[in-house]
Amino acid sequence: MSAKKTNETGKSWQARLTGQADQATAELLASIDVDWQLWRYDIAGSIAHAEMLAAQKIITRGELGKIKTGLLRIGRLIESGKLEMPVELEDIHMVIEKALIDRIGSVGGKLHTGRSRNDQVALDLRLWARDEIDNLLGGLVAFQKSLVKLARKYADVPMPAYTHLQRAQPVLAGHAILAYVEMLQRDADRLADARKRTNVCPLGSGAVAGTSLPLDRAKTAKLLGFAAFTRNSVDATSDRDFLAELAFACSMIAVHLSRWAEDWIIYSTTEFAFLELPDEYCTSSSMMPQKKNPDTLELIRGKAATVLGNLTSLLTLLKGLPLAYNRDLQDDKRFAFSAVGAMRQALVVAAGLAGRTKLNKARIAEGLDDGYLDATSLAEYLTGKGLPFRKAHQAVGRLVAEAATSGRKLADLALNELRKVSPRIGKDVYEHLGAANVVKRYAPDGAGGVKQLRKQLAFWDRKLKA
Repeated sequence: MSAKKTNETGKSWQARLTGQADQATAELLASIDVDWQLWRYDIAGSIAHAEMLAAQKIITRGELGKIKTGLLRIGRLIESGKLEMPVELEDIHMVIEKALIDRIGSVGGKLHTGRSRNDQVALDLRLWARDEIDNLLGGLVAFQKSLVKLARKYADVPMPAYTHLQRAQPVLAGHAILAYVEMLQRDADRLADARKRTNVCPLGSGAVAGTSLPLDRAKTAKLLGFAAFTRNSVDATSDRDFLAELAFACSMIAVHLSRWAEDWIIYSTTEFAFLELPDEYCTSSSMMPQKKNPDTLELIRGKAATVLGNLTSLLTLLKGLPLAYNRDLQDDKRFAFSAVGAMRQALVVAAGLAGRTKLNKARIAEGLDDGYLDATSLAEYLTGKGLPFRKAHQAVGRLVAEAATSGRKLADLALNELRKVSPRIGKDVYEHLGAANVVKRYAPDGAGGVKQLRKQLAFWDRKLKA
């Protein structure tokens, strides 16, 4: 097939080749099914590039006007779904370039001056990643606010905390809820840090070595809101570390959401019944009419599989690539877009669900003192009386065994029974027994008690309003 026929597809760089790909190969080469999502960034980057070219007198102001008007028109067509995107053009970048040339003529061909698809794609991805980081940060804050509101609502409710899924010590429900707010804050901090390395402009790096044209990279970076531009053209065109960081940040969000979902799935069972999930976030059974299934939480938990898989796929894609750009990188978007999309969706649903969930205070209180949650408090009481902690630990262990044998709580044991393990025990011991007493006595900052929760709520009020 002739070169002329090849160029009819709009691939101006294909003059070197005289053959045209068959349909299967064209589909393999194409990424338009995914990267069409970058169209806004491609147009924004192209306008900034054109403005810089005009400022450098590489194109005229009149040519800039035509290019800018044409790109904005194409943007409106894409937004309304009226622009064709044939697979033969491979990606959104060529779709837009061909559409521009079709509409404004050969002037449109000047837009690519001093630019390669390599640095163009890298630019679009950084613009996209920067926006998605901001979107994810907004989703994290919304979920945090829902959880803080729930923590305040049930601030005075003692509940069991668990280790090894066994009852351990009592904490206030608000304290347990805020544990997830802490996890989400680390996620937010991680994203904010990754944004700094994302916010660097690669445009002007060309295909691999830059260009002999006098481009003003600082101007382009400033027009696009970047804090700086890349130092090394070879690295800039092949760097996808920022996508890997974003995928890792999404993976940690997914892990935290999965852990939260697992807890609430357990707490919503008939066996626990610690909380009541809102009906609008549950489904029933096609066979069993009594069922109220936590499907939303299960799907959020399941999203972790997608996101962790995407991270692994992206890192595997990158790990064997020689410098600089390689076509393997075409698939980076499939993994990054999927990871971000899953977490953006999950965070919105999580915030809504948390905002409508209710704790079953009566059920929590009903069995609150089961499991000897006050045993550690009793050991610390003895320590306060001068008994070494290891001896106090052994003494309380014997008391727990005796109470368990007779089916009683520690607070049910008579004073003379308690004193069998240590004459240091006095009548004041009962002020240290029972979960409600324990949460009043926690001393250090960060513990699960009343005054600590008050401080934490005040902190999050300030933090999330900032």
